[in-house]
Amino acid sequence: MGYWGYFVVGRGERPLAELDALAGAAGGMTLRTSAPDGWQVWEYPGGEGDIGNMNDLARETGAPALFGYVMDSDCVVVEAASPESGAWTTCLARDAMAGYLDGQQEGLTVDDYFLEPADAAERAVFWAEEAGHTVSAEEVAEVLQSTPGPMAENLFFRLLDRLGVVPQ
Repeated sequence: MGYWGYFVVGRGERPLAELDALAGAAGGMTLRTSAPDGWQVWEYPGGEGDIGNMNDLARETGAPALFGYVMDSDCVVVEAASPESGAWTTCLARDAMAGYLDGQQEGLTVDDYFLEPADAAERAVFWAEEAGHTVSAEEVAEVLQSTPGPMAENLFFRLLDRLGVVPQ
């Protein structure tokens, strides 16, 4: 059995777990890593409960925010928001995600739920610009199209690296 849980990424002077936007999960969050410019990655294991809202987190911090929900280490739902360019959602390990979605809503596919890699990469470039980083849409798209290997979490952290948030 693989990992199930959230990674919460944001930038702030205070610990993200102390913010109102994440009050529902604050007691179960642990700091996974921090990076230059106040970036923080928090972990919230499991999939139960209300972790909060990334739009609220982006508003409260005044900076881009990103959630990654890891599903059994097979795939990751990526939700991102920033104060100026808004919210977008995609996934990592699309083939595995398609397996989870199979049978959920007849006739709907992974492309009905999530931005396709090229579109998500374009949105990610704007997200990164708002964070003060210049990134390559091609490098981001490469991660979005990759297979996860043994753990989809690794793809998530590679995405954070490509976004200029947490270097690998």
